Amino acid sequence: MYPEHLVAPMRAELSQQGFEELKTADAVDNHLKDHEGTTLMVINSVCGCAAGTARPGVIAAVNYSDKKPDHLTTVFAGVDQEATAKAREYTLPFPPSSPSVALFKNGELVHFVERHHIEGRSAQMIANHMVEVFKEFC
Repeated sequence: MYPEHLVAPMRAELSQQGFEELKTADAVDNHLKDHEGTTLMVINSVCGCAAGTARPGVIAAVNYSDKKPDHLTTVFAGVDQEATAKAREYTLPFPPSSPSVALFKNGELVHFVERHHIEGRSAQMIANHMVEVFKEFC
């Protein structure tokens, strides 16, 4: 588990943009179970592709898309372990992946971006992809 002082700036990058941090399994369940509307969930991590492309790409998509998810949430892999494990139950059948990005509609997973779809891509490519996903599902 990473020390909080190390991950605080990484948390803040999303929370300052309006993402709700779900830090417990109950918080994840309470948000997604019997939920109406769309929820974007970023499974955050300390790796370079989270910092360089995932977080900036998702933030850009949310800021510049005409269609947006109703709710923005995040869990932090390697930090909020119970919350991340619960979030990963909702992203099955995809294997654990961080960073990753999930879009839920009415509590059901409708789109998932795995780490291998983030690595090697620019923040702009991630943003463009997510804008198209928002157009389809939001």
